[in-house]
Amino acid sequence: MTARPDGTYGGRGDPGEPVREAAAGARPGSETGTGTGTGTGSRSGPGGRTQEAIAAGDSGSGALLVVGDVVTDIVARHRGPLASGTDTASVIRTLPGGAGANVACWAAHWGCADVRLLGRVGAESAAWHERELTACGVRPRLVVDPQATTGTVICLVDTGAAAERTFLTDSGASLRLEPGDWSDGLLDGVGRLHLSGYLLFSESGRALVGTATAAARARGVPVSLDPASAGFLVDLGVDRFLSLVEGVDVLLPSRAEACLLTGLLDGAGAAAALSRLVPLVVSKEGADGALVARDGAVLVRVPAAPATPMDTTGAGDAFTGAFLAALLAGADTGAAAAEGCRAGARAVERVGGRPPARTEGATTATYRAHAG
Repeated sequence: MTARPDGTYGGRGDPGEPVREAAAGARPGSETGTGTGTGTGSRSGPGGRTQEAIAAGDSGSGALLVVGDVVTDIVARHRGPLASGTDTASVIRTLPGGAGANVACWAAHWGCADVRLLGRVGAESAAWHERELTACGVRPRLVVDPQATTGTVICLVDTGAAAERTFLTDSGASLRLEPGDWSDGLLDGVGRLHLSGYLLFSESGRALVGTATAAARARGVPVSLDPASAGFLVDLGVDRFLSLVEGVDVLLPSRAEACLLTGLLDGAGAAAALSRLVPLVVSKEGADGALVARDGAVLVRVPAAPATPMDTTGAGDAFTGAFLAALLAGADTGAAAAEGCRAGARAVERVGGRPPARTEGATTATYRAHAG
């Protein structure tokens, strides 16, 4: 796993491997598009199933457990370049966010009946974040950090046609999640475990990723991970990242992240190369939709769903949440990716990274971390 992929893994994949087009409007269970090709070199996983079968969703139903960041987003929407040294007129809102939390909320919004989230927050905003997650249908398990405040991200969104955004990130308590916050009992009733890639950017988070992944594999629960940030990946190092995702079944990079991780400029070639290292790769291509790759080949191309962008914050999280919800509902990988594209399109038409909250939600107790 530590070897870095390169062009020798085959550009767009094996010439003889069919590439299927999946409709962006396909619903879970649809046979439009498939990512379950037989492939070669299948590796045995828990219970005698191949890792490819586990990654594709052959895990039965169950809850989705997300482990990751819960932060406060300050979204500043402005038009055109920032005016250096003076004022730039903006519309500013404070919203709940965090890649892990956003994924959980979108999975619940997309129909997953049991979505759980393990995260770490500061005492000053723990109750607010708990309420916001619960209102979206997520069961939060929030550790209140005794020292750090909740992470904060300033999202600068240019309100031009592309609605592109730039992040200023103070990860705060979110990067202090640690193995001591984990219990194997968190996997009871869980059909899938999803890890936010932001966990890999701290020593304690990396240790937690290893602990959680090992526990999930012991139970035959498939594990997915989103690399999270091309900027942070540069600091972490490509080879180190690839070694840390050993045991992950599904990798969900953006095109920029996939290209960074492979050194390739072509998104399809990058997705294909990564799928030599991880059983299933689903590359989020923005306005170009998504690619599903396995065994060095791109098997499915999904077009983007139409949208009028207002704020692209959280679009990738929306894709991931809907994709995982669809897999848990029984969809094949092509149909699940189409659901992800639909969710991403819906997300960019909203301000912030979350779907609309439900009208009411049951309150879930926040628990306090052990001192020390």
